[in-house]
Amino acid sequence: MASFSKRITKTDTEKRLSVPIKFLESLPPFQGGHAMEFQAKDENAEVWTFQCSTRKKGRYKKPVLSKGWLRFASRKKLKVGDRIEFYRARNQSTDESPPCYGVRVEREIKLLGSRIGYAPLLPEIEPF
Repeated sequence: MASFSKRITKTDTEKRLSVPIKFLESLPPFQGGHAMEFQAKDENAEVWTFQCSTRKKGRYKKPVLSKGWLRFASRKKLKVGDRIEFYRARNQSTDESPPCYGVRVEREIKLLGSRIGYAPLLPEIEPF
């Protein structure tokens, strides 16, 4: 079950990934601060470290993924219109282990300029 998914925007590719406030419920507690790190495994079993942070002041928390996000977006060659999904994965360890997360990217598919769907991002194959 997805914790959240969204279409990638220009800001998401250039600065940070803004995430829904409901996503905070699936993350470990912030321990009184405004930021926390978590790891997510992609479809190639590569582990990525992200920092989720919220505003220090103000009524609305406005969570974003900052640290680690731009590296991920660059390596995955994310484009405006692609879709990202973060989800809570089944943890094979003990209850004391930190929660496991997964991250999945889907490329937007267009036909004659109109979006017709999404396809999983295929791993890049290294040339010989």
